[in-house]
Amino acid sequence: MPATFLTPEGKKQLEEKLEYYKTVRRPEISAKIGIAREYGDLSENAEYDAAKEEQAQLEAEILEIEDKLRNAVIINKSKLSTDKVSIGCTVKIYDVDFDEEVEYQIIGSTESNPLKGLISNESPVGRALIGKKVGDTVVVETPAGPSTIKVLEIKA
Repeated sequence: MPATFLTPEGKKQLEEKLEYYKTVRRPEISAKIGIAREYGDLSENAEYDAAKEEQAQLEAEILEIEDKLRNAVIINKSKLSTDKVSIGCTVKIYDVDFDEEVEYQIIGSTESNPLKGLISNESPVGRALIGKKVGDTVVVETPAGPSTIKVLEIKA
């Protein structure tokens, strides 16, 4: 599995979610399976099938979170350079097509939330900005078509 870029807060949230799944959700689902088993013939027991499916989904999510944490690269803001855009930086850009300034923090895909200005390093805009310097202009291929942006400022 490739590296998962996380902020310290994002790592903590994943650890808390994992703990919740293991200590609360697992026993809840186990209890559901036990109750459904009491209903009789398992081959025709919809409650049992649903509980087993829920258990499988939970276990898959637990494995996914464990993999992300195992491969986590924690973004250390104190070590970020503002010479060029990198993961963890906050970038102020000018969107030429929409004639507006926008600010984004580039983070890993696990924590991205474009509505809050948090974009993934794997997104079209994030990928295009990585390595750019203040003053650089780049054309980004987005699902809506090409977009021209200029880097105005880079902050740690």
